[in-house]
Amino acid sequence: MTTVPAPTDDPNVAPPSRPVALVTGASAGIGLACVELLAERGHDLVLVARRRERLDEIAARLAGAGAQSLVVAADLTDPAAAATVADAALARFGRVDVLVNNAGYGHAERFLELPWAKHRAFIEVMLTSVVELTHRLAPQMIARRYGRIAHVASLAAFVPESPGSLYSPAKRFMVSFSRSLALELRGTGVTSTAICPGFTYSEFHDVMGNRGHMNTLPKWLWMDARAVARLGLDATFRGDAVIIPGAVNKAIAALCWLLPASAIHALAPKSVMERHDRVDR
Repeated sequence: MTTVPAPTDDPNVAPPSRPVALVTGASAGIGLACVELLAERGHDLVLVARRRERLDEIAARLAGAGAQSLVVAADLTDPAAAATVADAALARFGRVDVLVNNAGYGHAERFLELPWAKHRAFIEVMLTSVVELTHRLAPQMIARRYGRIAHVASLAAFVPESPGSLYSPAKRFMVSFSRSLALELRGTGVTSTAICPGFTYSEFHDVMGNRGHMNTLPKWLWMDARAVARLGLDATFRGDAVIIPGAVNKAIAALCWLLPASAIHALAPKSVMERHDRVDR
């Protein structure tokens, strides 16, 4: 279910005088860090997530810093949600200058252990909504000859697949889609960037119920959500096609490129190979 306010007929709401950024998965983790950094960098925000109360709290805090926010409480498993989100953003602000496709989650269960309805919902959030929001918002960016599109993918796009998971394949698609889009957008003033974080501290692990397991992993594997968001947004505004934040994550990606999958599986801790698909946000 998607709920939005009705701001278009409010005479007290002024049109934006600042650039506008739309962030999905804006209520926590990397998404929230992106929201805060974009507000600090002078953007008004379209905040998209399922938790309306949480988004309202964030919007109130941003208002104190001078940023206007449109809250869109949306469940992106709903096939109609992406259209509703895009329409609400354009109705309120007239444009979107920066799109951050960040919403995402994972499953503890393997592929055949879950009913198809769970997989369909996962694909809707991780793939369909990403492509649809991009398709709906990129044309108005091109028309104004400016836009920045960021897809928060994962280091999981580069490492060998874990058993029975759709997460790595989905993130591989996101990186490939972002690169393909970047080629299409050349010369338009609009860019596409895939941000590929590794293990990132956030409440994502509490929501997934795997905080205890995550605390057993080496601290050098981890990055702070704000640091990931800062590096990712810097790359997005530069127009980089792909960014892997952090030296450790870059080294892991390079090893995965150089070594066969069997060697990576043999070298990496079993817990990492079986769990990396659901811990990056």
